[in-house]
Amino acid sequence: MTYLTSIKARHRTADPFFRWLAIASGCGTLVIVSAIIAVMVAGGWKAFTVFGPRFLIANVWNPVTQQFGAAAPLFGTLASSVFAMIVAVPLAFGTTFWLTMIAPPRLFSVVSMAVQLLAAIPSIIFGMWGVLVVVPFVAHVAQPFAQWLFGSTPILSALVTGPRFGTGLLTTAFVLAIMITPSMTAVLCDVFTAIPPVLRESGYGIGATRWEVVRYIMLPYSREGFIGSIVLGMGRAMGETMAVTFVIGDNNHISWSLFAPTNSIASLIALEFPESPTGSLKLASLLALGAILMAISFFTLWCSRWLLTRGSLARC
Repeated sequence: MTYLTSIKARHRTADPFFRWLAIASGCGTLVIVSAIIAVMVAGGWKAFTVFGPRFLIANVWNPVTQQFGAAAPLFGTLASSVFAMIVAVPLAFGTTFWLTMIAPPRLFSVVSMAVQLLAAIPSIIFGMWGVLVVVPFVAHVAQPFAQWLFGSTPILSALVTGPRFGTGLLTTAFVLAIMITPSMTAVLCDVFTAIPPVLRESGYGIGATRWEVVRYIMLPYSREGFIGSIVLGMGRAMGETMAVTFVIGDNNHISWSLFAPTNSIASLIALEFPESPTGSLKLASLLALGAILMAISFFTLWCSRWLLTRGSLARC
């Protein structure tokens, strides 16, 4: 009787402590995120008041004349991330499909471990690899071939024009795609392996092919994890700094050419922040860019949650 009484006393003591610890952790997270947003918005408010809505569409970044605009880095961030996702999503899905549906168990364990190791490589290593391998390849092989193939086409010729620097939007998108593919593949492998085997076996039992099992059974069952991996890759691509800084070219102008140097929000902040005096309009513009990047990230997350909610309602 005494033993049971002591257990109940410990439970009465531990449960409220755990409850308040959980509440404090949740509230602490909200406070930290709110503080970051407040710092970005308050620091960039000067730029928003000086330039107004024109700050979002101005294609200029000139510290000498104190004229700043977010159009060029915003375009570079969105375009490079979208192009990277166009390459990374099919590559990650194909790798996951082979690992979980075709590869032998021993090979699956080895390759999946290698994928997880690739996901842990620092981004600066991908940037160095991009400078040493991808940039020369784009400058001496990819862009000359694209100009020879599409140089005479009226519309497509504008996408391949420009000097053969090797750095630019397409190079950045390729490096980002290679960088985020292992992370997305690792998440998708965990999601697919968590699906109950009886679901796949029931599909094979009624004569479905591997693709039909994936298309009609595994993908609907793992919708949340699949969209989560895409959001994870998109978020890392938009917020990547060092790898992008190495290969994007650092040019604050918008160009139609896929091979033209451009800039992103993260790389511009990394390059210009140390040279921005406290209280200057340049520093305020950089903080405003940070606030815009956070807004884009929140909007991406909201879109993913909306897609998940819509899918859940459709299944009901």
